[in-house]
Amino acid sequence: MTFSPLHCTVSPKVTIGGPQLVLIAGPCVIESETLVLSVAEQLKTLCAGLPVAFIFKSSFDKANRTSASSYRGLDFDSSMRILQRVRDEVGVPVLTDVHECAQVDEVAAVADVLQIPAFLCRQTDLIQACARTGKAVNIKKGQFAAPEDMRHAVEKVRGMGNPRVCLTERGTTFGYHNLVVDMRSLVIMRHYAPVIFDATHSVQQPGGRGETSGGQREFAAPLARAAAAVGVAGFFVETHPHPEAALSDGPNMIPLTAMPAFIDQLIQIHELGLKE
Repeated sequence: MTFSPLHCTVSPKVTIGGPQLVLIAGPCVIESETLVLSVAEQLKTLCAGLPVAFIFKSSFDKANRTSASSYRGLDFDSSMRILQRVRDEVGVPVLTDVHECAQVDEVAAVADVLQIPAFLCRQTDLIQACARTGKAVNIKKGQFAAPEDMRHAVEKVRGMGNPRVCLTERGTTFGYHNLVVDMRSLVIMRHYAPVIFDATHSVQQPGGRGETSGGQREFAAPLARAAAAVGVAGFFVETHPHPEAALSDGPNMIPLTAMPAFIDQLIQIHELGLKE
């Protein structure tokens, strides 16, 4: 299996597009300090015995909610303090998303990877502001975007002198609360940058529950296995100890207890591909 020679360095021990699979995982949104630290520790322990590099993720603000009444997160300062604790005390790189240029510098002081949300993947000022920090930038492919168009987003980062960029596939909208993953997009986009597959947002049903989004988590593992067979640099997975009680995206998150079996399957398929 042929992989893109392009790579994205996150930290001295983590490279997206390197020989190891990368797992970007954590709860959808910061609900509490206790939850975040607990999930980060458990995921770190899981990956420590596996050929997988781990990056913790959680959003400090869910700005793209279906309803104005939906939970968005804690206050900014508390969220940054919690993510800093993950980085310092758990000892793993941190990814979180930014929605406005004004947030970028403060978030970059805490996060190792700045993520551009899918709906904002064409926002030039935001992408360039993230690129100027020198931090790794993960751009989610818009639900409306063709995979070949994402080369322009990559060029916006590299045009700022920052080579540290990767792309994430999270499905294409077909309306009526449905997203579809075209596996060809993984092949196309890895010509431009390392590609991450978002297993849980790809099975989200935006607005599917009226005032909140639905999801079909039972399809997350099959789609992830397919992506592993096609060949990706890593996986983006939202997980929670009790998804049914989660404050955001519970229907598509994978239970934390199911993560070991989920990751083991992906490693096996990935290693088969390396032997080809």
